[in-house]
Amino acid sequence: MLDPFPTSPSLLSTAIRPLASFFNLTTLPLHAHEVLLSTTFYFLIHLYVAPYISNLFIPKIYTSFNTRTRINWNVHIVSFVQSCIVSGLALWLLWNDQERGSLDWKGRVWGYTGATGLVQALALGYFVWDLWMCARYVEIFGWGMLAHGVSALSVFSLGFRPFVNFYAPTFILYELSSPFLNIHWALDKLHLTGSNYQLVNGILLITTFFSCRLCWGTYQSVRVFMDVWTALSSPGTHIVIAAPFIEEPATIPSVDEQAEVMRFAGDAVVPLWLAATYLGSNVVLNGLNWYWFAKMVETIRKRFEPGAKQRGGREKIEANGTATGAVKGKREVRMRKS
Repeated sequence: MLDPFPTSPSLLSTAIRPLASFFNLTTLPLHAHEVLLSTTFYFLIHLYVAPYISNLFIPKIYTSFNTRTRINWNVHIVSFVQSCIVSGLALWLLWNDQERGSLDWKGRVWGYTGATGLVQALALGYFVWDLWMCARYVEIFGWGMLAHGVSALSVFSLGFRPFVNFYAPTFILYELSSPFLNIHWALDKLHLTGSNYQLVNGILLITTFFSCRLCWGTYQSVRVFMDVWTALSSPGTHIVIAAPFIEEPATIPSVDEQAEVMRFAGDAVVPLWLAATYLGSNVVLNGLNWYWFAKMVETIRKRFEPGAKQRGGREKIEANGTATGAVKGKREVRMRKS
């Protein structure tokens, strides 16, 4: 499926070519405008939209937040919006992209479709913003979230070589659990700890997190490992330490859906560092998912212990980088008595 989004302005595509050439991100110029718009969109939500709607609908509660909690609140709003948009787009793509569904292992490793590139670009724009936030406020979100940001940015950037571009919307479905986790965190801040709202949302949260991140995510990780291993062990694959320098990244989008798929396959080269980086990042992300799930179950269980509602008035979830819960599906928090 071709990219349904308008093509990138030639000026922007030309400006991004040196960066794309340096990192061998062949298809990045085709989606640079989508990455830029996505990143800008999330910065605007964090800096302007989130504070505005919060002051409009919950002015007393929002103004009572300390600096850390207010930053976290705005981050959760960005996460909620992003997860809804990108998950919906990924589901639409998985349902409608016929070219993607017919790919063999070669297509899954070296193939490319414009629509998959769009999903990848929107996700990359978010992870650029996310990494900036994690690095700037590492004392709030912790080193685990910074490691997650680096891993996620690496994985979605490498898809523009293209490399395992096929799996971009697959792993984006991790985000199906994020709306419920953001709601769960917000209900604590709205003094609804232990309420029926939080109970129902908690059930949905655990169900989606377990099914999307642990079951689906682990299964797809095994598949991508198998595809990369097949590529590395195939007689026709050129295994190198580093790929040749690419002087001319793509700046003209495809017009034929079938020809587009293997347009950038080239000589079927797999740099060892590339395979190691992608698979290593995948392991980090999956390990964090299992860790966060355990912390999430522990945190939700505490919400419904006897006296949890009374404790809700005396305890606040402060985002200070120490984990006993999860924020945005991932952000670690600590229960601290005020």
